[in-house]
Amino acid sequence: MLNENIKAIRKSKGLSQQELAVKLNVVRQTISKWEQGLSVPDSDLLISISEALETPVSTLLGETVTDSEADDLKAISAKLEVINLQLARRKTTGTRVLHWLLISVCAGIAVIFAILLLALKSPYLGWDYSDPETAVLGVAFHSLEWLFVRAAPVLFLGAMIGIFLTRKKK
Repeated sequence: MLNENIKAIRKSKGLSQQELAVKLNVVRQTISKWEQGLSVPDSDLLISISEALETPVSTLLGETVTDSEADDLKAISAKLEVINLQLARRKTTGTRVLHWLLISVCAGIAVIFAILLLALKSPYLGWDYSDPETAVLGVAFHSLEWLFVRAAPVLFLGAMIGIFLTRKKK
């Protein structure tokens, strides 16, 4: 595998065995032996080869390198197809999560509205406000309730529109 990769990458870079040998400070016969699989370079020479061929060591040691541009185009096309599928899946997942988040917001608003405003009927209105701490707490509760009553319909409507826009289309 290493021998085939050295030969294929050397040829793709347009180098002869002699030119590569000069770059590595070895004799041409050493390059020939590597490419025929009769010997292998040591780790220092392997790093030098990767630098001379401008190729990572992992590529030299990895799968067989092909010369064909058609194979390269097929490989790139396959990788792009995988990337496109992953991006589409990620977009679909994101849309689905947003859809269920908006449904949860609507349900949460409905539950809070039912509990706070209908069932409890603002219990802080009957408090004794002569105590300063109770007065501050009562005003805070009243402010939150007022804000909720004003903001909840807008949030609810926005969430409903979001649910409609993110629904799964068939």
